[in-house]
Amino acid sequence: MIAIENNIEAEAERLLRSLMHVECDPKGRKWNLETCREIALLTLEINRLKKEKNAVILTHSYVEPEIVYGVGDFKGDSYYLSLMAKESSADIILFAGVVFMAETAKILSPNSTVVVPDRDSGCSLADSITGEEVRKLKALHPGAAVVCYINSTAEVKAECDVCVTSGNVYDIVAKLPESQILFVPDRLMADNVRDELKRRGVQKEIISSDGTCIVHEEFDVAQIIQARAQFPGLKVVSHPECTSDVAAASDFVGSTGAMMKYVKETTAPYFLMLTECGLVGRLEVENTEKNFIGGCRLCPYMKLNSLEKVRDALLAPRPDQIITLDENLRQRAARCIDRMFELTSPA
Repeated sequence: MIAIENNIEAEAERLLRSLMHVECDPKGRKWNLETCREIALLTLEINRLKKEKNAVILTHSYVEPEIVYGVGDFKGDSYYLSLMAKESSADIILFAGVVFMAETAKILSPNSTVVVPDRDSGCSLADSITGEEVRKLKALHPGAAVVCYINSTAEVKAECDVCVTSGNVYDIVAKLPESQILFVPDRLMADNVRDELKRRGVQKEIISSDGTCIVHEEFDVAQIIQARAQFPGLKVVSHPECTSDVAAASDFVGSTGAMMKYVKETTAPYFLMLTECGLVGRLEVENTEKNFIGGCRLCPYMKLNSLEKVRDALLAPRPDQIITLDENLRQRAARCIDRMFELTSPA
C-alpha cells in the first residue's frame, strides 16, 4: 500500500512539473498537486498498458494537456504525427486526436492495430466532402492536379494525387507541373494558398471545395484590431485555415509546428494565438517566459478525447474504436500520402 501511494505521489509530481504552467484549461481546472493526484492513477495505468501491449500513443497538440504530457509518446501536428505513424513498429497505435488522423496512421502502418478513444471525434473539414464528391469535381476539371489537405478522410485521399499539410502546402502546390489545382476540402486554406503563390510569382489556378474548420473560420480582423490596441507590441499568430483577411492582418501564418517555432524564436511582450486552445496550452508549458492573451477557440471534436477513454481503448477496444480500411482504398490513399513525403524530401 505504501509503495502504491509513493508511486502515485511521484507520478503526481511528474505531471505537475508540466501541467502547472497550463492557464487555459477548458474544464476550468487549476493544475496543482491535488488535481494531478486525481489523474495519476489513470496515467500510471495507461503507461503500464502501453508497455504490456507494445502500444504507442500519438497525441495532437489540440487534445487535453493531461493526455499530451501524461501519456503521449509523440506530440505534434499532422505532418509530424504522420511521420511517427509511418516509422512505428508498435503492435497498437492509439491516436488521441480525430478520426481522419487515425485513418492516416492506419494507411501508413497497415500491420498495426490503430484505435481511437472516441469514434465521434470527427472534423468539420474532413466531413465536408466525400470520395464520390471528389470524383464529380475531377470529372469537371480533368486536367487538374488533385490536392487534398491532410484533414480529409481516407476515401478522399484515395481519390487525390497528393496530400499536403499546412506546413508544406505552398511548396508542394508550387512544385506541381499542372497549372490548374483542384484543392479539397478547405476553401479558406485554398484562398491563402492562392494569395501566397501570387506573392511568390507562381501562376496557378486554384479551384476549391467549400469546407471550413469550425475553429479557425470564426476568427476575425476586429479581434486583431482590438487586441493590438490593448496590448502594444503584440504579435498575432494564425493558421492557414483562417480567412485570408485574418492571415493578411497577422504577423505570422503557419502550421501548428511552425507557430510553435515562431513563438519560441520571437521576442515580443504578448502573443495572440488564433488557433485551437490546446496549442496555447502546449506553448504555455514549453515557453513559460512568454505571455499569451486570450483569443483561442476550442475544438469540440478534439475535446472528446479523455484519459478514461484512452485507458478503455487500450484495455479492450470496442469494434467501433478500431480503424479498418479496405486494402485497395488504403493502398490508393497511401500513394497520395507517399507523394507528399517525396515532394517534401530534400533534393
